[in-house]
Amino acid sequence: MTDQGILTRFRERAEAASTTVVEVENTEEALQYSLAVCRDKEACQSLASGCDLPLSGRAADLCSLKEPEKIIAAPDLPTSDLERLRALCAEQNIGLISGGLRSRLGGLDLGLTRAEAGIAATGTLVQHCPGEDDRLAGMISEVHIVLLPMSAIVAESHDLASRLGERMAAGSGSTAFITGPSRTADIERVLTLGVHGPLEVHAILLQDQ
Repeated sequence: MTDQGILTRFRERAEAASTTVVEVENTEEALQYSLAVCRDKEACQSLASGCDLPLSGRAADLCSLKEPEKIIAAPDLPTSDLERLRALCAEQNIGLISGGLRSRLGGLDLGLTRAEAGIAATGTLVQHCPGEDDRLAGMISEVHIVLLPMSAIVAESHDLASRLGERMAAGSGSTAFITGPSRTADIERVLTLGVHGPLEVHAILLQDQ
């Protein structure tokens, strides 16, 4: 079981970094939550500068390239969870892909991945990415939702040092440290979210089973 103090600290630090933190009892609730976020989000959240102005004919043609249905990318879910999500997506007319993300570098509404750990001190999600699709799901989707077991939350980053050191020595994939959505204040010192990645990051905390 996760220490309540560590859990509270993780939530506080994650929310301070603009991560939405939600606690659920099981994976079914997590899938239902993810589906609702995708269903209710705006159809085109990644608005470029000038999208609110009248478009030329050629520019309007570019907008037609947006997928007519919303798309969820879930490359690392267990087979049973993926099939359950597929059934839920079919009910809502939402597309679901689990591979080939390189060919879909635009138009992914939501990426759903799993974290192997959370760091309470910084509100960071730690995601092991053995393959390219695992990395891309959290980089090119407009919304990134991460499933995190509460028991996997540690107090400090050095609590993971031994595990990550062994992985680096073995050369088994890469590891992503995710602390809220990407941000920049380079443009006139105005803080802007989602410039280099997702506009939103959601951490779904799963109760220990």
